Amino acid sequence: MDGVLGTNCPIPPNGNFTYRFQPKDQIGTYFYFPTTLMHRAAGGFGGMTVFKRVVIPAPYPPLAGDHQALIGDWYKTNHKDLQKMLDMGRPLAFPDGILINGHANGAYFYADPGKTCFIRISNVGLQTTLNFRIQGHKLKLVEVEGSHTIQNVYDSIDVHVGQSYGVLVVADQPPKDYYVVASTRFTDRVLTSTAIFHYRNTNIPLSLPLPPAPTDVEWSINQARSIRWNLTTNAARPNPQGSFHYGLIKPMRRFVLANSAPLINGKLRYAVNEVSYISPETPLKLADWFNIAGVFDFNTFPSVPSGGFARLGTSVVASSLHDYVEIIFQNNENTIQTWHIDGFSFWVVGMGIGQWKSDSWRTYNLVDAVSRHTTQVYPNSWTAIYLSMDNQGMWNARSAMWARQYLGQQLYFRVFSSERSLAREYSIPHNTLLCGRARGMLIS
Repeated sequence: MDGVLGTNCPIPPNGNFTYRFQPKDQIGTYFYFPTTLMHRAAGGFGGMTVFKRVVIPAPYPPLAGDHQALIGDWYKTNHKDLQKMLDMGRPLAFPDGILINGHANGAYFYADPGKTCFIRISNVGLQTTLNFRIQGHKLKLVEVEGSHTIQNVYDSIDVHVGQSYGVLVVADQPPKDYYVVASTRFTDRVLTSTAIFHYRNTNIPLSLPLPPAPTDVEWSINQARSIRWNLTTNAARPNPQGSFHYGLIKPMRRFVLANSAPLINGKLRYAVNEVSYISPETPLKLADWFNIAGVFDFNTFPSVPSGGFARLGTSVVASSLHDYVEIIFQNNENTIQTWHIDGFSFWVVGMGIGQWKSDSWRTYNLVDAVSRHTTQVYPNSWTAIYLSMDNQGMWNARSAMWARQYLGQQLYFRVFSSERSLAREYSIPHNTLLCGRARGMLIS
């Protein structure tokens, strides 16, 4: 169950749906948002933190605070009007501003002098990479989307759309107010928003200048490559995070997923391997569960770019439970991309400029690549991931840049086992919403 149209029916107006789930092994920093249409643009999002159990030690000292920093681009245009623009084949315009915790300026983060606080940064925006920094303070990275990392120290961090980072900040400067800054990256015009890092029991106001942001792509690539998995710290259970040696397993399949922005029927669409996704009336997961024929097939989507004309289609890739796969995200466009896969974390093993080649694997990090659920692909570049298909179900792989997702840059992985077992997949919940050709089906 996932909340996207491939697995769930949308919640009807004035309706409700209760989702019960167990976070279990997913200690870390996340956020939630609505996936239907362009509702995300209306601000329906929030932070979600999964804390460790008491018996699991944290790889950092006790903290004096735990803060959410939800940063993202913002549009004054109503979400319905944004949707209409996309439906007409027009791209999403440049945003009107940047928000930090819902404010263009003035959000507060409180700190105790001499103490360390945890700041959980998530880019909840629609399409823009943001750089996050705090005037006069260092950011010690300790966690990325549920994985503890080598504790590198940065002046600032590039946070791409859909990504989350956990950093430690020590209030070790003279007590006063300091600027927290989020500004756009890889844009011709730079938008900036500020918040306040406030030392308690002081009334010394903010002072300029703002800390500068990096300006080049190479800086961001080098930072991304420096983010590595901490193999010595405990995970959700008292054993090292790196006990699963991902780099020693040879992938049994390879997919090359190339994004594009074609015109189909005279309108802008976004596509993967020349197929622009359209949602069927019946969610894919319900069609699969109830054996409803004709909703999807496994022949629509090619596993590598075809080079043909772009077309509309319902892209579903067949995979067996526990397949171990390599996925290459190939970006031949001049804009940065961000990809998310539901239901899994994956290892970001490599990044490079230009076209991925068969010998590019020689540059892969097969020792301590970070495990996460969302990765960036730089302009005219590629990113490679390893993924263990260990979660049975129907899982969405999509652009985290929401207009691109809405206009077709997505697909689904159907992870299947012929054995129906509660050890492999829970039964369908009794309160599942039914729609399309699944309406009226019996839930036992």
